[in-house]
Amino acid sequence: MRPLIAGNWKMHGTLREAVTLAEAVRAGAGGISAELLVCPPAPYVHPVAVAMLGQPVAVGGQDCHLAVKGAHTGDVAAPMLRDCGATYVILGHSERRADHGETDAVVKAKAVTAMAHGLTPIICVGETLAQREAGQAEAIVRAQVAGSLPDGFAAAGGVVAYEPVWAIGTGKTPSEADIAAIHATLREAVGGTTRLLYGGSVKPGNAVAILALPHVDGALVGGASLVAEDFLAIARAAG
Repeated sequence: MRPLIAGNWKMHGTLREAVTLAEAVRAGAGGISAELLVCPPAPYVHPVAVAMLGQPVAVGGQDCHLAVKGAHTGDVAAPMLRDCGATYVILGHSERRADHGETDAVVKAKAVTAMAHGLTPIICVGETLAQREAGQAEAIVRAQVAGSLPDGFAAAGGVVAYEPVWAIGTGKTPSEADIAAIHATLREAVGGTTRLLYGGSVKPGNAVAILALPHVDGALVGGASLVAEDFLAIARAAG
């Protein structure tokens, strides 16, 4: 299974900075065997896609609405992302679940719409620190997978990203044993053909160890994806 290294740029950067970062990733992508994906803020999806033309670096959105169009001020539709050059979309990130109250059912509906319009969904799951300390981590991710993944997800190439909420942007990561345990649980839940990514303070210094773990098929990279050389170093660590 070819590893996927995805960069989630979140709400960072100006247009100039986004294009400069895209050009730096493009320039360093040669010879990397992993599949590369960058997910800029919605206004920058098209210019970043243009900057990536001619190189095998995919571009994705960070969210899409469950409706195809309509009176949804401030939202972005899946066909709009596809029209701008996106081929992937991140759905159900913990920041969306927390900041916008997204439920598993909403994430599932968004995934259905995304797949119907040519976008590969990357569905995020993960437990809070309180849930982990209560011994509920595996049950939480199982429930999120059951509630968030629609029929046809595996056949459409859908990806699941495990991001423990307490590790996102904190510099903290679970132990390798903990990551392996959750990924084993996810593999059992989704089968053998779905790529499983780890996310949560992934950086060049820990990428080799994390990406070598069983059932870890890549990484969803946050802060480190904003520095081209760090992002590329993580991609090289995937082999």
